[in-house]
Amino acid sequence: MSSAPAWPTALDEPVQVPDPGRLEALRAVRDFLAGDPGAVHDLLCEISTHRAAGYEIEATIATLDGALAEFETYRPGRVPRLAVYMPSNVVLYSYALYLLVPALYADRLVFRPSSQVKDQMGRLHRLLAAHHGLPIELTNASQREFLREHVRPADVVVFTGAYRNAEQIRPQLSPGQLFLFLGSGVNPFVVAPGADLAKAARDAVEIRMHNAGQDCLGPDLFCVQEDLLDAFLDALVTELKALRYGPYTDPDADYGPVFYDGALEEAAQFLARNRRNIVHGGHVDFRERRMEPTVVVGEEVTPRTPVPEFFAPVFNVVAYRDPEALAATLTTAVFTERALGSSVYGDAPALADALRRRTTVTVDTTLLSIDDGNAPFGGYGRMANYITDGTEIWTEPVLVSKAVAEHLPAAGR
Repeated sequence: MSSAPAWPTALDEPVQVPDPGRLEALRAVRDFLAGDPGAVHDLLCEISTHRAAGYEIEATIATLDGALAEFETYRPGRVPRLAVYMPSNVVLYSYALYLLVPALYADRLVFRPSSQVKDQMGRLHRLLAAHHGLPIELTNASQREFLREHVRPADVVVFTGAYRNAEQIRPQLSPGQLFLFLGSGVNPFVVAPGADLAKAARDAVEIRMHNAGQDCLGPDLFCVQEDLLDAFLDALVTELKALRYGPYTDPDADYGPVFYDGALEEAAQFLARNRRNIVHGGHVDFRERRMEPTVVVGEEVTPRTPVPEFFAPVFNVVAYRDPEALAATLTTAVFTERALGSSVYGDAPALADALRRRTTVTVDTTLLSIDDGNAPFGGYGRMANYITDGTEIWTEPVLVSKAVAEHLPAAGR
């Protein structure tokens, strides 16, 4: 991501928000991150690689720069209370997406950090709150207490995390409450005839190795046309061999240890089950939580093929023969339910069109390249993301301001 632009002059123009002073609060956070990001960057490097932390800060600045334009585009109504279940990764970016920008139209906001990053989230909140002074409250209440005291009384609830956990919360809400679920998808990465294999391999490494593989946009499945498989694997392995391992604080490291509980173990179990299909890497050091970038080549994918969600540097590669059959598979069964994003490299317009009906599609570039905190993002799979008011469910790309404007008619205008 390129450097964020200066705060737009449009901020000086009048805008109808619950409290115009909140624009100044967002400006204060933006200027703090742009002018003196050291403390925040150091904190993020406790849970993210040096490069991922830098990317997250830039993405947050860009989102704050676009906050006013987002508000003016969607014109969300007033929300008295908003409650957020925060994710365990991209904590700064999520703070902007689900708290700072919504503070332009939400009176009070309360959030519960993930238990895995509770300490880091608390310190980050204190750093940012010293600059914004907004009515954003962090609570360390238990899941049950948070549900009872903050979620059930809220007008809007944002949940980031596992689909199964969201489905436990959703039935406990009342009709009229707006519930936004943001999960993850398979995010298939397709290499078709006509692809620039060197670029495809570089991009595959960039997105799968982002934050050492610990990112929800990382592809869980790489589908390569069978005639291109050997050449793509050669290019991919060449890229992986050049990567440098190091601690999160090392600015020259390409990847680091796996931070999140369970992610290393789950990935290691997958490698153990598929050990005969490992063509590169495979070494796991549990003591140091280090996993080599590993390439596994499996059988051609079918609608019944289980595709695990990886939060680790695993490249799950399969060959395909017929693009029509692949399109049918990737828009069927669990792939439809987990439909969020897709990337297509090469000349496969029909395949891209088929995927586009279910997912956000990029062509010859990664999903990271279109990451925009002020625009709806996601797909049309219920296990990837959805919006509900307790009566209807909409599976569509999600942006909090747009969801409030379109699906919460009770919000004050």
